[in-house]
Amino acid sequence: MREYEHPHFGHINEYQSEKASNSYLMSMVAIMAGLGLPFFNLLATLIFYLANRKESLFVRWHCTQALISQFILLVFNAILFAWLLTIVFGNNAFNRNFFAYLGVVLFINLVEFIATIYTAIQTRKGLHVEWWILGPLSHIFMGTQQKESSW
Repeated sequence: MREYEHPHFGHINEYQSEKASNSYLMSMVAIMAGLGLPFFNLLATLIFYLANRKESLFVRWHCTQALISQFILLVFNAILFAWLLTIVFGNNAFNRNFFAYLGVVLFINLVEFIATIYTAIQTRKGLHVEWWILGPLSHIFMGTQQKESSW
């Protein structure tokens, strides 16, 4: 069994690194199950988060970062979906602003997808990965202090 020592999270064993990695993969499981709606990705991540509330700090921290990322993604996607509904069922028309926002949302989704895969792989190795904006937010929600950032 592989074991790691992290300056912030202390001793990390293979079980903990696997749990932390799985927190990122929960949103991917919802996509693979055919439920590509962001709400189901958030729900799957939330259930995993709740199931691992009593795990080590390393696991809980990564569950928190994954949950925050899914929540923020849901907000961006929900705004896009609501805007699309007002176009389809309302008096609005497609315009440059809609397509610009669509481009931004697609980019955010792509970056989140790639970052999720990268982070799942790195945490499975026992490495700690903090996302640029979400890492500090995770520290705030967890009540931990930020010591280092790797993303």
